[in-house]
Amino acid sequence: MFSACRSGPSGGPAAVVKVDDMSFPFDCESPFLFAVYHLDRYPPGNAEMGPGSAQLKGRRLGADFGHPSGWSMYHGEKHPGFPKHPHRGFETITVTRRGWIDHTDSLGNAGRFGGGDVQWMTAGSGINHSEMFPLLDQANDNMLELFQIWINLPKRTKMVEPSFKMFWSEDLPSAHAADGVEVALIAGSLPGYGAPPAPPPNSYASDPASDVLVLTLKLPAGTSWTLPAYVGGRPTDGLNRNAYVHSGKSCRIAGQSVRGQKKVKLRAECNAEIVAGDDGPVEVLVLQGRDIGEPVVQHGPFVGNSREDIAKAFRDYQATEFGGWPWPSDALAHPRDRQRFAQYADGRKEEKPMPLAPPA
Repeated sequence: MFSACRSGPSGGPAAVVKVDDMSFPFDCESPFLFAVYHLDRYPPGNAEMGPGSAQLKGRRLGADFGHPSGWSMYHGEKHPGFPKHPHRGFETITVTRRGWIDHTDSLGNAGRFGGGDVQWMTAGSGINHSEMFPLLDQANDNMLELFQIWINLPKRTKMVEPSFKMFWSEDLPSAHAADGVEVALIAGSLPGYGAPPAPPPNSYASDPASDVLVLTLKLPAGTSWTLPAYVGGRPTDGLNRNAYVHSGKSCRIAGQSVRGQKKVKLRAECNAEIVAGDDGPVEVLVLQGRDIGEPVVQHGPFVGNSREDIAKAFRDYQATEFGGWPWPSDALAHPRDRQRFAQYADGRKEEKPMPLAPPA
């Protein structure tokens, strides 16, 4: 099984199936539907945790994307972010690096998270949620860096009850090597790492046979780390593994030169050494999972297996709004002095302190 990996050093170029230019959003393979990387350098916040009115002049509020200033309001008008909007038929994984996100949803869940925390939401039969980006720092720029990843649900679980779960940064397995290499394991398993928090019970990733792996990697210039071969014991046919080099000038992956932002499709059965070039640091998102092998029909925030699934999603949303909205605003930002927290619809609460200083 491993002979194809032995044609060159460190797993050899044969470990690399294909290298493509990075698209935005990232081009994903099943079970993943979508992934996007946000990096916004917001200005200091005003008293209401938003940009000042002068900084909003000339923007297309409600649809402000890709602004040349280096930050966007997205669908927000007072605070940047994404006010109330629905999802059905898949899951969202929001991986924060820097900055803060305020969550509310139609189930009654709420939270504030950031600085390495992860939110995992199974939309299932349908949920409305809001994701706003409060600018908490009034004296300095407010950096926001995050990934949002959409992972599909198979037909058998597409209409499960929706759920929301927080993975706090302090509970995620991570490694900070002496040479500055940083690895954060969000889902799946790696030799030598502890297990991350379990995905929600109806998640596709909760099935061990899905072989889902999600991790982030930071490599200082000239350093390396090896993504180990899959050792789950199941065939690798239909197991998709991709490395998204989203930041950095150059690297080598399994002996193959990669310049700029690229999607690198890998053979899961091969080790793949990732070596950052001497010209600067490199950052990589790795997504692995087993192809669900079902038709995918998507229209905006709804994912089904047929056009009728999508038509039904629209009918159901118009009739029920997926549970209504128990919050006073469609774009709620929690109070400035609120710590990190999760408030669950069943009454459970989790409280976590904010870092002593905002993440750099």
